[in-house]
Amino acid sequence: MSQSPFADAALPQIAWPALKRSLVAILRGLTPDETETVVGGLIELGFEAIEIPLNSPDPFRSIETAAKMAPAGVLIGAGTVLSTDSVDRLNDAGGRLLVSPNVNPAVIRRAAGHGMVTMPGVFTPTEAFAAIEAGASALKFFPAGVLGISGIQAMMAVLPKDVPIGVVGGVSDKDFEAFGRVGVKAFGLGSSLYKAGMPANEVVARGAAAIAAYDAAFAANRA
Repeated sequence: MSQSPFADAALPQIAWPALKRSLVAILRGLTPDETETVVGGLIELGFEAIEIPLNSPDPFRSIETAAKMAPAGVLIGAGTVLSTDSVDRLNDAGGRLLVSPNVNPAVIRRAAGHGMVTMPGVFTPTEAFAAIEAGASALKFFPAGVLGISGIQAMMAVLPKDVPIGVVGGVSDKDFEAFGRVGVKAFGLGSSLYKAGMPANEVVARGAAAIAAYDAAFAANRA
């Protein structure tokens, strides 16, 4: 078996970027034919992170289309990334953001070797610290609706203060203010923003509502 080119390298820590709004649009089920309209509409609204999960139809084609149209500074990438082979394909498609539902150190390190921003999914302190040790850019508490604000807040007390925390799963724009009060500023929006087959104008309308809610929730920090 050939050795990964990143196996022995001292990999850089790829930091979570300083986005105007840490909102990740999760477009599970997006098709290549919809990509330009849906992604373009969200970028125009102000979304700076777009995730196309790999269990979507022909996801790498959609990611490539989105990456080519996105302006500099907008993160385009994949979710549900479970293998290093998928990391390499994501890189070939031009993706710069990797999101996963779990902590796989090999996946995180391969992504770092490609210079990608990474956000693995965690549910326990053990998983959170494993992800940090592997070099994750940020942590995705998932499913956040099950953990609840109090559970996430309790775990944040023992985590390094400089590690960005995001919440995904059972979270919508109605939760921004409550999570913000405990220090969470990054949110992944899935079904509350997009469902497979949803018309682009409806996605844009939901996206506009999410942007407005985020700005209202974090107005003090954005002044």
